[in-house]
Amino acid sequence: MMTEPIITVEKLSRTFQKGKVKAVKNISFSINKNEIFGLIGPDGAGKTSIFRILTTLLLPDTGFAHIAGYDMVKEYKKIRQIIGYMPGKFSLYQDLTVEENLHFFASIYGTNIDENYHLIEDIYNQLSPFKDRKAGNLSGGMKQKLALSCALIHNPTIMFLDEPTTGVDPVSRKEFWVMLSKLKRKGITILVSTPYMDEASLCDRVALIQDGNILSIDQPGNITKQFPRSLYSIRSNQKGRIINYLRMFKGIYNCYVYGENIHFNFEKEDHREMLVKLKKNLQHKNLFDDTIRIVEPSIEDCFIEMLSGRKSNAIENG
Repeated sequence: MMTEPIITVEKLSRTFQKGKVKAVKNISFSINKNEIFGLIGPDGAGKTSIFRILTTLLLPDTGFAHIAGYDMVKEYKKIRQIIGYMPGKFSLYQDLTVEENLHFFASIYGTNIDENYHLIEDIYNQLSPFKDRKAGNLSGGMKQKLALSCALIHNPTIMFLDEPTTGVDPVSRKEFWVMLSKLKRKGITILVSTPYMDEASLCDRVALIQDGNILSIDQPGNITKQFPRSLYSIRSNQKGRIINYLRMFKGIYNCYVYGENIHFNFEKEDHREMLVKLKKNLQHKNLFDDTIRIVEPSIEDCFIEMLSGRKSNAIENG
């Protein structure tokens, strides 16, 4: 059964430096109630500008948005009462303790820690040993948990989390996403941005964004299913030489370093003869020291594929 979107965005655009920098370009999307929706893209893609617009901190040049039925411009005061916002940069009071920060942010909304303790209980249990420590002296993971607690303390309907796991260790990243899943089960809608492609699979739906444009919106599994070509992976300790060779090899559509491996694909799906030729050539040049295997594409592979397609279209239309 379809539900009414809790956030609706229509043709939002925003420029800076008197129109010279186009940060957000005519984007539209909607977010359903009680889902985790991810804005996935690299630094400079436009994620923070979108967040600032939707949290009523920045006016768009064109377009509009409704947040829980409220007009983003005309009813911004009502929106600010029902949302929680965790900016990318740690913005709590560094010289206040953990406990003092929580009391302060609760008082802004006319509430207290006890009233909404059920929302932060799991997080606070991890923070409590440091409750008398100043926020500026916390580790990155603990600062993250404190910022999330302060954004939750007034029981918001919607949470906006702008790159909340950037610069945080892998264990804290994993713990943070477990907390987000629990918040979703408590009925909170979550909009989260991240440059980490592996976090896309933890969202219900994602929007892949680059240069202020949305490339695709769908469930992560559906995006990877739509990958248009067979994807190959090769492991080698001579990545640079193999990449250079693949870029010159006729019939290769795309190639790039992917962790410890190199991923590549062919322009045509019927590429068996080219694959055999490629293996022989790599062996002849002493570049082939492991098997070439077909792999399932990840969100990062899909993102790179979409960018390659946009570049090809731009060249053809240029």
